[in-house]
Amino acid sequence: MQDSTFSALFGALSNESRMSTIANNLANVNTTAYKKDRLAFHDTFVRFAHDYVVDSKPYLRDKDMFPKADIMARARLSDQQIDFSQGSLQKTGNKLDFALSGQGFFSVQTPEGPLYTRAGNFVTDAVGTLMTPRGDTVLVDGGPLSIPAGSRVTVDPGGMISVNGDPVGQFDLVAFDDPQLMEKVGSTYYRPRDGQAPAEPQDLEVQQGFLERGNVEVVTEMVSMIETQRAFQTYSKMIQGTDAIDKKLINQVGMTRG
Repeated sequence: MQDSTFSALFGALSNESRMSTIANNLANVNTTAYKKDRLAFHDTFVRFAHDYVVDSKPYLRDKDMFPKADIMARARLSDQQIDFSQGSLQKTGNKLDFALSGQGFFSVQTPEGPLYTRAGNFVTDAVGTLMTPRGDTVLVDGGPLSIPAGSRVTVDPGGMISVNGDPVGQFDLVAFDDPQLMEKVGSTYYRPRDGQAPAEPQDLEVQQGFLERGNVEVVTEMVSMIETQRAFQTYSKMIQGTDAIDKKLINQVGMTRG
């Protein structure tokens, strides 16, 4: 198999992964506080054993002992990152809808342990406990908060919750030094990796009666999708062309002549 086939194969596989990421972003364009994924690429190099040998005494001979380095570049997926850029705020008027402006997260208690989210479309259960739509408890001062039915709920920009004018607790708002070390759990939950500990957020505000929209730009993603499709088609044609050359070479050179 020729090197061009390998290069085209890895290029096609990389674009297949990129297409899956774009499709997932578009599928979540209306998901509250969704943060899009993006892929990064880099060139890897295939080196031969003699590339690592350094001739430290070139004056002892007039010719190089080893041939020149033969390096072939092939594109690979190097990383998948989450774009934590701020999404636009949409006014809903719902007293239990909250949007975060700035870098930070709400804390949520789940069966998998504590997780973090920017989706503030909260609800109350039958006994008034503040929860996410998935049924996980929103943490307020380290525990659940019960809101009596018919109560007037107000929240200040610092996250302090008042019920009928009386303060009852503050959202457990957290931030992380490097958000890129967070991993997604579902569409809107996140979990810290590499031992990251939550810290006190800076310049983070809670906006009551608003929701943060996803930061997916449909036009940009569609353009990327078209670009990815064309790149995949190009790599497929390269594979087909190389295969045709190999077959022709086998049939003509390998033919037994009388």
